[in-house]
Amino acid sequence: MSYVWTLAEQFEGKLRGVSFELLSRGKKLAEDLDTKLCSVLMGHNISDEALEELIQRGADEVYFVDDPRLANFQNETYSNVLSDLIKQYSPHVVLAAATTIGRVVMPFVAIQVDTGLTADCTQLEIHPETKLLLQTRPAIGGNIMATIKTPDHMPQMATVRPKSSRPFEKDPSRSGKIMRIALKDELVDTRAQVLEFRTDDAGFVNLEEADVVVAGGKGLKRADNVKIVDDLAKQLDGVVGASRQAIDRGWLSYPHQVGLSGKTISATLLVTAGISGSIQFLAGIKTCENIVAINADGDANIFGVSDFGIVGDLFEVLPLLTQKLAQAKK
Repeated sequence: MSYVWTLAEQFEGKLRGVSFELLSRGKKLAEDLDTKLCSVLMGHNISDEALEELIQRGADEVYFVDDPRLANFQNETYSNVLSDLIKQYSPHVVLAAATTIGRVVMPFVAIQVDTGLTADCTQLEIHPETKLLLQTRPAIGGNIMATIKTPDHMPQMATVRPKSSRPFEKDPSRSGKIMRIALKDELVDTRAQVLEFRTDDAGFVNLEEADVVVAGGKGLKRADNVKIVDDLAKQLDGVVGASRQAIDRGWLSYPHQVGLSGKTISATLLVTAGISGSIQFLAGIKTCENIVAINADGDANIFGVSDFGIVGDLFEVLPLLTQKLAQAKK
């Protein structure tokens, strides 16, 4: 049986966290297929320690294509390289994160190697008899979950959302093989070039990396009431999130949105206020460690996943929590 591959990502020579999250996703698939788990990385000036970390976090083999022309992400060239590797080694499964890189590269590659692709999967598993990859993702606006198979073409390819799984801890005792692969000149596409990077922080909310998130929903009733969510977030040194209902009403901008059509978060602490807990919202918070839910409806879905639940009026509970935290800090 051919291997399970994950696409590692780097920026300015540093591995991104999604590289390790994908390994935790791929490990179970590789075990069910009784095969090896491999990580593919393209870049330049990546340290030996970074490559070894891929092994320590679950990879059995690392394919590293090292060249100055791969230092910055350029879609056509990255896609050509990955397609060439797939044709050479014939992996059974290829996984990537649903990041900017994964969402651009994987469709290109799927066309180049004549196979299918399922994007934004929430669940992946191997069928015990056919050994096909069962790729489950939301469909029809998140109202149903569809399971997709690719029975006639290989490899089976899927993207998964960042922060939808936790990476393994580093295991220094693990050993594996690191293969350094030369870049073929004919794979380099020079039609587009990266000239520079410009950072625009306007309106940016780093929900995906936040340790503490306080999220408000339709229960806030109007935009002015977002302030009580923001006040609590400040006391907790956290950031403000929101359900789609709050975003659609224009109370907060899209970068604050949590859920299937927004961000998937993995906060140590999530406090929700006035959020009932739709399937779409719950899909974006399933890896949060501690969830505190505040809702006037004791039967709200959010209580089914919360670690602590407060059935009450958020307009009373949130200001009281903020006040108590401020007093405790003093």
